[in-house]
Amino acid sequence: MPKLKIGVIDLVSKGPTNTLWARIMHANMASIMPQVVATWCEQDGHDVKLICYTGLEDLRKEIPQGIDLVFICGFTQAALLAYALSNYFRSKGVVTVLGGPHARCYPDDAVKYFDYVVGFAHKSTIAEITNNCTPQRPEGKHLTEKGQPGHFPGVVERWRFIEETLKKAPFLKIVPMIGSVGCPYTCSFCIDAEVPYQPLDVETLKKDLRFLLTKFKKPLIVWHDPNFGVRFEHYMNAIASVAPPKSFQFIAESSLSILTEDHLKVFQQNGFLAMLPGIESWFELGNKSRTAHNTGMEKMMRVSQHVNTIFKYIPYMQTNFVLGLDSDEGSDPFEITKQFIDLSPAAFPGYSLLSAFGEAAPLNLEYQKENRVLPFPFHFLNNHLAMNVKPKNYEWVDFYDKVIDLTEYSFSQKAIYRRFAATPKFTSKWMNFMRAISSEGWGRLKFYRQVRKNLIEDRAFRDYFEGESQQLPEFYINIIKRDLGDWWDWLPQDAIYHNPNAYLHKSSKKALSRLSE
Repeated sequence: MPKLKIGVIDLVSKGPTNTLWARIMHANMASIMPQVVATWCEQDGHDVKLICYTGLEDLRKEIPQGIDLVFICGFTQAALLAYALSNYFRSKGVVTVLGGPHARCYPDDAVKYFDYVVGFAHKSTIAEITNNCTPQRPEGKHLTEKGQPGHFPGVVERWRFIEETLKKAPFLKIVPMIGSVGCPYTCSFCIDAEVPYQPLDVETLKKDLRFLLTKFKKPLIVWHDPNFGVRFEHYMNAIASVAPPKSFQFIAESSLSILTEDHLKVFQQNGFLAMLPGIESWFELGNKSRTAHNTGMEKMMRVSQHVNTIFKYIPYMQTNFVLGLDSDEGSDPFEITKQFIDLSPAAFPGYSLLSAFGEAAPLNLEYQKENRVLPFPFHFLNNHLAMNVKPKNYEWVDFYDKVIDLTEYSFSQKAIYRRFAATPKFTSKWMNFMRAISSEGWGRLKFYRQVRKNLIEDRAFRDYFEGESQQLPEFYINIIKRDLGDWWDWLPQDAIYHNPNAYLHKSSKKALSRLSE
């Protein structure tokens, strides 16, 4: 097997940026899988350079000259940057590979712009590519395994790449770890809905924690598990066996059903500083929030009480909601959320607009059958810049009126002050304040108001939202051009367009093929 020069690019940012948030936080948002791929390639004897792209780097200078192969990993919002990078590297004779969530969600689109597109990847999958490092034209090759690998290189094995990335973080330095893949819940809109829950090797976890104590006085670790703590005692015993209580600081995403008071006491003892539970809806998904068959106001009251209990033990929490679900109707979902904000002022509300990411979830197929999925460019599919599913129970202007009203309420000066006052730790206060006045709070509000204005004043804009026109409004094209900067010139022709019903068409072909057998 020839020794290759390999580049690995982790797209944390979807274009060049120089914001304060990017400088402080983007390096702390690095994904684990690019580090895993880089480690596997290095273990096989290749020369590897990994770049965590925070938006501040010049990738033309960062990636070494003369590379043979480049792996690019990104979420769907960074897909257009990924396509532009692939076009650039292919022009230099480099073989290109796409991995990450976008490759899983939109493989049939991605193969038009990459030599290889990888869904679930094992070490053997990556070896197949490095052993056959040749361009795949005119259409790339899609590779995927049946499920996640049973073992990932741990922090010790990935440390060279973690350390290089953390050098870019000036203050907070957060180490990414993972203890499990998949999720036992089956939320119909989630990319992990059909991925079986699988805990990873506990001895590797312990080894990594011990190692981090040699690198940091008190390591700050973020767990990338889709739902941390499903096997609660398994994890807590492992952490407790490594070092005395509160030797580490942890951030995790977990469900309210796991965050019982008994568990919270153990979480606190083991140094958990932040939790990101998914509430999603007041009218469904009660199994995640321990509210069983309670809905509406009754569910909100129980969840609020639970959230306030959590703050006795965990100093920072983001509560996640999905707006526009088919179970939502009228003003109740929004007004109930306002009351939740009043009753649980310390919780930072994270709002996502309902989005269908290609093949990510079974529910997306139903949306496509109902002709409700809109062809918004990938650049806007980050759960807030565009809602690419026509709402079932709202007209567009009415929906944006309600989203704007809720966002205004959530990030008003009064709400920001109450959140600041109710939050126990200074770092948590600072984080909430910065998020509220940045693009996540006030910035989104400004954007939503502009979208609403366009819906009312621009008929062509409204027709696009209604699915009556496929002509992308200049409003969105100009944003893409601005965000990509110089990389706009490398974006392949027509890459801003994709088939929003590709999943349905592929499923129909498979069904016809089975019938003909």
